[in-house]
Amino acid sequence: MQICVIPLFTVLLYHNYDPFIISVMNSISVLHIELFQSGRNTSDFYFNTMKEHLVVGHSHIEKPHRHDFYAAVLFTKGKGIHEIDFHKYDVSEGSLFFLSPGQIHSWELSEDIDGYIFFCSQEFYEIHYVSQKLRNFPFFGSISFPRKLQLDTDELHKKNSLFQELGKEHKSQGVMKEGAILSLMSQIFINATRLFSKDIDIRSSSASLSYFKHYQDFENLVEQNFTTHKSISHYASLLGMTPKHLNRIAQTVVQKTATDVITERVVLEAKRMLMYLDEGLVEIAFRLGYEEYSYFVRVFRKSSGMTPTQFMRKYKA
Repeated sequence: MQICVIPLFTVLLYHNYDPFIISVMNSISVLHIELFQSGRNTSDFYFNTMKEHLVVGHSHIEKPHRHDFYAAVLFTKGKGIHEIDFHKYDVSEGSLFFLSPGQIHSWELSEDIDGYIFFCSQEFYEIHYVSQKLRNFPFFGSISFPRKLQLDTDELHKKNSLFQELGKEHKSQGVMKEGAILSLMSQIFINATRLFSKDIDIRSSSASLSYFKHYQDFENLVEQNFTTHKSISHYASLLGMTPKHLNRIAQTVVQKTATDVITERVVLEAKRMLMYLDEGLVEIAFRLGYEEYSYFVRVFRKSSGMTPTQFMRKYKA
């Protein structure tokens, strides 16, 4: 297989962060959807084939950057590797990926790669679906969910049809074009959520919905507080449940303990900071809430399998 290396496509959109971190990150350019529009009227939705996207976007994504939109990518041909938040996923026919603002990703793709990609801003979707937030879809709101679905032949055919129809609407000038685009996007998101949920071992659908909701609330709290609070008892108390029940929810939904979820969020942030902040290791540990650097190293190594120094050598080489 001949592999062509696609330049690093890095997303670094920070929410609720230390102002110092934000000021440092401002040195990295922010890419907006209109950069890919080529003169199209709308600037809050983008659709393209993968082949054309890699041509159109080349000048914008050849350097590390961040952007402010959500994305979905369906591969229908070719092979490669897609790395998202330092996790490597195989790319093949039927690979479907979802990306959120704040995620780092890069890919190495074969020259015969093809498929579809679309972006949408948070406002574009949520102004029409007030009660349905993009972060409520598990692949957008949860760092513990995998970012890839590997579709079988039947599911690939269904998704391929939806993406093709989405592309046609994007090019059309039909009545209620925007509504049709939003409807097709929702079908893709909802169907993907159902496919993800098939792996969750809960007997009743009502329990499944309840566990999903509680888990989303838990991750939202972790997102807001992970630098200052790392104990499961703190989050269980905020959610009005016992630590044991919170663990049961996390293990059921993502097959991890609640402590694992908290730790993985901290370590992910540590990796981003190690890559893109000009800060010493001790300072980074302190900003993440660790007064003892040696303890931070132990947590990092247990979660990632390497020390912070080894991580930097691997990714900054």
